[in-house]
Amino acid sequence: MDDLDIMDVNDDMGFKAGSSQSSEEDIPFSDRPSAISVRNVCIDYRSLKSGSVKESMFKLKKVKQEIFRAVNNVSFEVPEGQILGITGKNGSGKSTMLRAIAGIFSADTGEIDLHGHSISLLSIGVGFDKELSGRENIILSGMLLGFDKAEIIRKMPDIIDFADIGTFIDMPVRTYSSGMYSKLAFSITAILETEIMLIDEVLSVGDQKFRKKSYNKMKELISKRDRTVVIVSHSMSTLEDLCDQVMWMHDGEIIMLDKPETVLPVYMDFMK
Repeated sequence: MDDLDIMDVNDDMGFKAGSSQSSEEDIPFSDRPSAISVRNVCIDYRSLKSGSVKESMFKLKKVKQEIFRAVNNVSFEVPEGQILGITGKNGSGKSTMLRAIAGIFSADTGEIDLHGHSISLLSIGVGFDKELSGRENIILSGMLLGFDKAEIIRKMPDIIDFADIGTFIDMPVRTYSSGMYSKLAFSITAILETEIMLIDEVLSVGDQKFRKKSYNKMKELISKRDRTVVIVSHSMSTLEDLCDQVMWMHDGEIIMLDKPETVLPVYMDFMK
């Protein structure tokens, strides 16, 4: 995916993610309570070999399952207000880890503790009923995030205005392009603010104008330092510009977890 025009965005916003002047900024992350605790988490995918479904249905023979360990004994903490980036090549387990934090996947072993915080996942292909309209999905998504209907309806004009998808807001989501889907998904998550936001590559999807607008909105949300964010991305510029820490995953394990300027050069050299 193409990187965002970071230079233009920085000129518009006038700060990096870590430059907020709020009092929270003065508290080191090591002294803040955890928003997310991941302890010794393993997640396995189980699949049947070709032809095994038919054999299983008719009990022709004992079916052998293939097990792939997507996340292998992973542990880390994300303090309140921190922005953590997760990167790694395709198949490294980063999106699986993000969806486990969101509660979409269950860990086979280990524990994920959100310490009572509200959470939202921003990911293409997750969270919408494709037969419902965009407007109906705003209400559905908001209620799933724990907001009452009255508050969702009160904020709906802001969500629709930010998404900027025109008359498609009243059409079934199955008619949306991936860009329109991401616009609406981002708008819901950005306007209905939860305490933890999980983002899976969505900042790199959509037309250039919306990408810049959503990037600016993310920086605005991050600058408040009252929201914890985990971003899965292949974009080195996004990770460098937005994140306090970057976690490099490979084959389901954590290779490095440190500041972007420490992790990213090593990762980029590995990927050459």
